[in-house]
Amino acid sequence: MVKFFFIKIVRLLKNKDFQLDSNIKSSYLIHFSLSKLVELLRGVIKLRRVSFIGANVVVYSKGQLTLGKSVVIGAYSYINCTGKNGISIGSSSSIGRFSTLSVSGSISDLGKGITIGNNVGIGEFAHIGGAGGVEIGNDTIIGSNFSVHPENHNISDIDTIIRLQGVNRKGIAVGENCWIGAKVTLLDGCRVGNGCVIAAGAVVRGDFPDNVILGGVPAKVIKHRA
Repeated sequence: MVKFFFIKIVRLLKNKDFQLDSNIKSSYLIHFSLSKLVELLRGVIKLRRVSFIGANVVVYSKGQLTLGKSVVIGAYSYINCTGKNGISIGSSSSIGRFSTLSVSGSISDLGKGITIGNNVGIGEFAHIGGAGGVEIGNDTIIGSNFSVHPENHNISDIDTIIRLQGVNRKGIAVGENCWIGAKVTLLDGCRVGNGCVIAAGAVVRGDFPDNVILGGVPAKVIKHRA
């Protein structure tokens, strides 16, 4: 009976095709469900949205945060939406524990924003800056320790301290239905097409077409998926 109701609720909130592994114990489901209920209440109270918010999540500029249905933000995450366009996270997407999403690195030069599509899963310890703008397409899955940096420091003047030379920004875009491995770094200006796979540990800069597998430092096309 516990499993039946659990499946019904998950299908209603997140995934119509959800199936429960037959080895799951009812006692675990009860504990899991209670913890999710607490996260749901925290989301409704803290953000006034139907979302699941873990313990000790910090959110700045809540008015610039747009959430779809059934978004999950893991415990101890830091969300700073201060910027030109804020942060948008689509329905049924999740941000892993201990992650940072921050649009602006400085209040003297606000960043553009971060847009995350529907059904996107991002692992723990992600760090996503939004200074030059970041877009992650629907149905993309991302491993832990994901790092995104849509901004570069200017360095051309050797007579001026680097930190005083300002920055330049191109933005970063990831297509739909991508699989990004653990510890991948995306650098400013990179464009990753739909259906791409990025191997763990890759450092990505440049434009890449749809349906390719990338890997290495710097990342290169290893092969085409089809």
